[in-house]
Amino acid sequence: MHVVIMGCGRVGSTLARNVEDRHHTVSIIDVNPEAFRRLPAQFSGAKVTGPGFDQRVLEAAGIQRAGGFAAVSSGDNSNIIAARVARETFGVDNVVARIYDPRRAAVYQRLGIPTVATVRWTADQVLRRLLPDGSEPQWRDPSGMIRSSDQQVPDAWVGHKLAEFEESGARVVFVTRLGEGMMAAPDLVLQDQDMLHLVMAEATAAAVQESIGGGPEESY
Repeated sequence: MHVVIMGCGRVGSTLARNVEDRHHTVSIIDVNPEAFRRLPAQFSGAKVTGPGFDQRVLEAAGIQRAGGFAAVSSGDNSNIIAARVARETFGVDNVVARIYDPRRAAVYQRLGIPTVATVRWTADQVLRRLLPDGSEPQWRDPSGMIRSSDQQVPDAWVGHKLAEFEESGARVVFVTRLGEGMMAAPDLVLQDQDMLHLVMAEATAAAVQESIGGGPEESY
């Protein structure tokens, strides 16, 4: 697959190397030709100087044959414009834009433009490590209606079946046991140190967590 990347900063240059390491072709765009110095000497992709939302620049980068486009420059507006041009003008299906402003990220996500909100992502990562297990979600859908989270099985649930645990209102997508993923099954007996990967409604998340914390006797 051919991938076009806009922005040759630390993220863009790392992404370009990773794409090549996976044996795909890549072109990288930046308005500053000095930015290409971040690329390794063995980089074999195209380096295109210019604004990544300019159609001629995108064409020079091979956007017509691209299977993916990533806009990861330092400007939110440039990233969104470039992502829309790649998708709407050139018909690239796999498009993603990096956004610093989390409020903008939510708006564009609802418009169908996949975004990575770096500030929100970093804050969420820190919160998940500061606050009690399971209290902060791993992911929320763009509408804010559904959340997913990872939670080590509480001691009170060890020895109980997964079907009983799910009566709390959470749904277990899969279980990680001793470093290996396992598909969720109703008759799976929970063991100590199991990591549960949960999905639940945002509106009932607090009640679900309370029910989980109360143990099997207080499940509903």
